[in-house]
Amino acid sequence: MCLQRLCENLGDLKGVILAGGTGSRLHPLTRITNKHLLPIYDRPMISYAIEALVKGGVTDLMLVTGGTHAGEFLRLLGNGHEYGIDRLFYAYQEKPGGIAEALGLAERFVGSDRMVVMLADNVVEFTFRSAVERFEKQESGARILLSRVADPQHLKHLGVPELDPRGRVVRIVEKPEDPPSSYGVTGIYFYPADVFKVIPTLEPSKRGELEITDVNNHYVDLKQMEYDVLEGFWGDGGESIEAYYEVNDFVRGHGANKERDESR
Repeated sequence: MCLQRLCENLGDLKGVILAGGTGSRLHPLTRITNKHLLPIYDRPMISYAIEALVKGGVTDLMLVTGGTHAGEFLRLLGNGHEYGIDRLFYAYQEKPGGIAEALGLAERFVGSDRMVVMLADNVVEFTFRSAVERFEKQESGARILLSRVADPQHLKHLGVPELDPRGRVVRIVEKPEDPPSSYGVTGIYFYPADVFKVIPTLEPSKRGELEITDVNNHYVDLKQMEYDVLEGFWGDGGESIEAYYEVNDFVRGHGANKERDESR
């Protein structure tokens, strides 16, 4: 049984779930708990990110969180076996410093392996195992998952890629006033181990944080950024109260992390 599970897992790919942040966009709900522990339909939000990674074949995971409610994750998840996780590690971010800084806390866990990084408030309709498999075959560089976004106003609150005529990413613009495409960068990223050499070179943004868009643009500049486009629903349950309830309504009616070849 153990040998079979090891064969089913995808090499030495590690999973990193980022579940920090203050959750200010979901106040007052987040005055009493971490936003990633809020319910989406019939279970905590964090469980959907875990399920997505496990169904993607990634079962060695680290959860990075912070704040006064960090211990609640341990009470919920324990060793992770109930959720299909083989090994679950925890890291604590002492103060909000951005997504890239939170990722840096996983360096010792990841070591020289490659990784799938997922923001814990992301919920997808279909599994992205095929994208994981393509990353496994990718010789170098990074990979991101994009989602088609019909509302131009919504795009102004996301990272948006500019694509050249061949469909290659030439830059990613964070919260653009004039979005250069109709795709949003989801909170699902694939990186090689050298991302941990990139993070210390970043300059804090105006928010005083290390931005993941700067990490992604590093690989774009090196022409080492690939992408897949998710089919079906993608939602960020922590983006706003409205988005939170939109994700709730969708999952209640249609489910999440369903099996399907969802990438382009």
